[in-house]
Amino acid sequence: MKKALATFLALAMAAAMFAGCGSTASSTPAASGSTGSSTAAPAAAEGKVLNIWCWNDEFQGRFNDYYPEVKEVAADKSTTTLKDGTIVKWTINPNENNNYQNKLDEALLAQDSAAADDKIDIFLVEADYALKYVDSDYTLDVQKDIGLTKEDMADQYQYTKDIVTDSNGAIKGTTWQATPGLFAYRRSIAKDVLGTDDPTAVQEALSSWDKFNDIATKAAAKGYKMLSGYDDSYRVFSNNISAPWVTGTTVTVDPMLMKWVDQTKTYTDKSYNNKTSLWDDGWQADQGPKGKVFGFFYSTWGINWTLMGNSLATPEADGGKLEVGNGIFGDYAVCQGPAAYYWGGTWICAAKGTDNVATVRDVMQKLTCDASIMKNITEVTQDYTNNQTAMNELATTDFKSDFLGGQNHIALFAAAAPKIDMSNAGPYDQGLNESFQTAFKDYFDGTVDMTTAKANFETSLKEKYPELTTVVWPA
Repeated sequence: MKKALATFLALAMAAAMFAGCGSTASSTPAASGSTGSSTAAPAAAEGKVLNIWCWNDEFQGRFNDYYPEVKEVAADKSTTTLKDGTIVKWTINPNENNNYQNKLDEALLAQDSAAADDKIDIFLVEADYALKYVDSDYTLDVQKDIGLTKEDMADQYQYTKDIVTDSNGAIKGTTWQATPGLFAYRRSIAKDVLGTDDPTAVQEALSSWDKFNDIATKAAAKGYKMLSGYDDSYRVFSNNISAPWVTGTTVTVDPMLMKWVDQTKTYTDKSYNNKTSLWDDGWQADQGPKGKVFGFFYSTWGINWTLMGNSLATPEADGGKLEVGNGIFGDYAVCQGPAAYYWGGTWICAAKGTDNVATVRDVMQKLTCDASIMKNITEVTQDYTNNQTAMNELATTDFKSDFLGGQNHIALFAAAAPKIDMSNAGPYDQGLNESFQTAFKDYFDGTVDMTTAKANFETSLKEKYPELTTVVWPA
């Protein structure tokens, strides 16, 4: 696997070069740092600049608001000053068109020759491509090299450690969030279709895909769409595959993915969806006051960061408030849905060559291992954090979400998180999932047949990953 991933990285770097974003030269940045406990002193003097790379301002906000060593934040947020005088420099490159990864790859290739104050210390990765960096020489072992202990990480959900574990068993990242997924449904629509909006009763009605599809028929009879678009249920199916996408140079299309194809084709043909795509204007509008969609599959972050904002008649930017009476705020609730799944998540990685090992260790320990800080983040933001003790405490309290009609959604997330299985994750997941979804949209719309859609997928993946030579489809 190590060799395959090295090839994967080399090809990614080559692609970046042709896009005008980097070099194909290979390098191995020099390691810096020491082992020890989360409180051990560094072996060498710490650098004066901590460089953090990410693709949006989410982690920047978490860092500035909850890392206790923050002293002040620049007006333009480009830098953060810590209490010991360390200057945190933020480099934010948006994800679009692989921009973030291309620029990160270029910088990592130059890491060993960069000036000390220019070296990347921390960079963030997403679940869909985490293994690309985890199983490489560009990331440090957060226990052996950085100094987090097993005790520090004992309360983190196992899947959040599995996804950043390399082929040698080393944990190469850590995260403040866990991202189990649920089904967020409109209470008013559930009452009309099912006669109740009670989460327990709604879950019983949607507890299997057969039941879910039956409710889609009933919703359509009432003038509602069950889902907004083609992609809404994809991750629920793709997170429950029986084997990895890639073994050696062979791509295997799991039967579960073809079940998604069959369902989505049916939903499209019978107008059980609105033919939208994730993140497009129609999809977001379907989540708002004029929408007539039964519900949306969403992870932890999606409910409070995306769905909540889309529910408002008057956006916050226009003076609207997050309160009942503004649009359909309060008309959503959540249930588990037909299967356990996860969606997304962001991991903190330490870059090989950092001269700030002690500071990196402290950031990781406080922002991903400290139960009190994790609990505080959830209480303030309603985001679900990566600490089982803190989350189980909130699950058994009167904690509630006004957006979800007073529901304690933390209890459902706490039940869902331990069920997440990352054993079939791989470094090609993001690219193959994107190609698969794209290839079948024409089939859903009826412009190509199944055979052509399959051929288009095979063409796309071989253009992206020429090292993958064979595609196996379910019988």
